[in-house]
Amino acid sequence: MIIKAAGTIIKALAAVPAHGARMSTAATRRAYRGPALFSFGFRPFYLLGALWSALVVPLWLWSYLAGGPDMLTRDWHVHEMLFGFLAAVVAGFLTTAVPNWTGRMPIIGAPLAQLVGLWLAGRVAMLFQDSLGPAAAGVIDSLFLLVFASVIWREVLAGRNWRNLPVCGLVTALAAGNIAFHLHGVTWASGVGERLALGVAALLIALIGGRITPSFTRNWLKAQGLAAQPAVFGLVDRAALALTGLAAAAWAAFPDARPSGVLLALAGLSNLLRLARWRGWATRREPLVWILHLGYGWLALGLLLMGASALDPSIPRTAGVHALTAGAIGVMTLAVMTRSSRGHTGRELHADAATTAIYLAINAAALTRIAAPFAGGGQQSLLTTSAVLWVLAFAGFATAYGPMLIRPRPARA
Repeated sequence: MIIKAAGTIIKALAAVPAHGARMSTAATRRAYRGPALFSFGFRPFYLLGALWSALVVPLWLWSYLAGGPDMLTRDWHVHEMLFGFLAAVVAGFLTTAVPNWTGRMPIIGAPLAQLVGLWLAGRVAMLFQDSLGPAAAGVIDSLFLLVFASVIWREVLAGRNWRNLPVCGLVTALAAGNIAFHLHGVTWASGVGERLALGVAALLIALIGGRITPSFTRNWLKAQGLAAQPAVFGLVDRAALALTGLAAAAWAAFPDARPSGVLLALAGLSNLLRLARWRGWATRREPLVWILHLGYGWLALGLLLMGASALDPSIPRTAGVHALTAGAIGVMTLAVMTRSSRGHTGRELHADAATTAIYLAINAAALTRIAAPFAGGGQQSLLTTSAVLWVLAFAGFATAYGPMLIRPRPARA
């Protein structure tokens, strides 16, 4: 049944003309008459990803601190945050953005519902992998990212959108990391899969976040009539992207090697310099914009801390990893989810009180999670505090943004 659904999605895509007109994206969406939830890719994936994230973290903490069910292992937690939650947000963003990049028909309606069904099947399979068996659970879970990668490749190639081929490569690397994670019989594979996924996340933030952060900043500053403008893309940006890619590859293969630590530190510094050129301080009056800068800052900090831990074993590796996960991934995903949800549903591009509270909660969650390994006897209290704040952030998103995600876009006056 699940494999049949995967084949149905691919066949539906194969029926899309190879050279759709640019207006086909808007025209197809206007003609859609099905449930609003499946009218845009961001709607189901953002909502389900947020709900799943808000569930996975407390389940893992319960297992870690109180000895919950055997299936809720550390590996399950890592897998579900990287290949469950993160994959859902990436899918929501790209199934919405790629049609705009290529001018081709969007994936909506039944094919989108089936793609979401594959993601849900993976979550169920991972929860019940003890009953299904690791091999069966791994096959079911791997289908979503493999099909999703084929979707992105198909659309970008058919639309001749060469600029975004690196995005296709990163989604494919995420799918490969997931498969490696499931190779339990190969002792090194799971660790490589985990680190590969973290590297993909860092590169996606550097690549996509590096586009939208200065772009949205520039638009907002112009609208406010302010003269300060972010620096245009140039040598610093290219160097930061190259160093981030090299550092991610080196760390995935050799996490404890000193050259990996040096590359990570250089990548962190270059991204910090890149961020400083975008004039984020000038956007302090609009949380919907400054949160992007803060999310990118977490990326730089995460790379620096990961590099420091590779160079000095006394610095816990988990501090850098969680600066990247709870910090960069947590903050940047919510920044993108809130902004794109508001923009694509016709809401004002301004952060209301609930959105600002979400931003404060996720940053506090990241800070307390990074502090935990340095806290000695207070570690459990900080872990619990971080988990509660994380749940408040993502459950808060589902509560505040869920209604606009499941309802039709309001008519303009």
